[in-house]
Amino acid sequence: MGLVGTLSAQWPLYPGDGKVNLSAPAPRTADGKPDLSGVWDRGIAPPVPGVSPPPAAPGFSGVPQAGPNSFTNLPSVLAGGLPLQPWAAQLRSERFATNSKEHPDAHCLPLHPVQLHSHPQPRKIIETPGLILIVYEANGGLRQIFMDGRPLPADDAQPWWYGYSIGHWDGDTLVVETKGFRDNMWIDEQGTPITSAGRITERFRRVNYGNLEIEIRVDDPKTFTKPWSFKLNQKLMPDTDLFEFICLENEKSVRHMVGK
Repeated sequence: MGLVGTLSAQWPLYPGDGKVNLSAPAPRTADGKPDLSGVWDRGIAPPVPGVSPPPAAPGFSGVPQAGPNSFTNLPSVLAGGLPLQPWAAQLRSERFATNSKEHPDAHCLPLHPVQLHSHPQPRKIIETPGLILIVYEANGGLRQIFMDGRPLPADDAQPWWYGYSIGHWDGDTLVVETKGFRDNMWIDEQGTPITSAGRITERFRRVNYGNLEIEIRVDDPKTFTKPWSFKLNQKLMPDTDLFEFICLENEKSVRHMVGK
């Protein structure tokens, strides 16, 4: 399936002073918490000259680092591949064999948060004391992370594309728990499934002004034989903003997709 264009089509550069120090300490909110706000790239681009890679924090070491293939091919993240249940491996193979033509993204539907972390289009984090929003340029997505102390909903809740997310601070790390996904969603371009039994735990840490480290743990006993984790580093895009992306506007691709 085709991918959207590169970031050359982004919003014109905001006229800043050109003196952003990406290795400066992470900014903080009025209550002293790290401020995760900003527009973030997936971080697969080459490192910024003169900026050292961030050190791993406690709880982040020993987890496989996602590379350029994680968006399309999640099994490449782990040395032995993903621990898929037999039915899930077969479904993934069938989806890939039909050119991923049924991927939600190909039909202008939302992507799963696991895949959105490494999507080539950026995302904007907006942090407030009681709610954190992640605005995805991809398909104009909006994800809510509730910080007001509410519990995750019961298992009979109406499923959501992005699931239900609650967060809390563990020192300077934001810990987000999410459940309540729609059934048999895709978490990469090649068709790796996740079911409504799936649960993800994310740990966000703003290492410094220009770097955001995220560890993602996926636990779905229906799809995988055991939980698995990976991490990635996202890079701040300090002088730009999200581009308005309306997937269905003048959409002409679906009718040309081929597959069995």
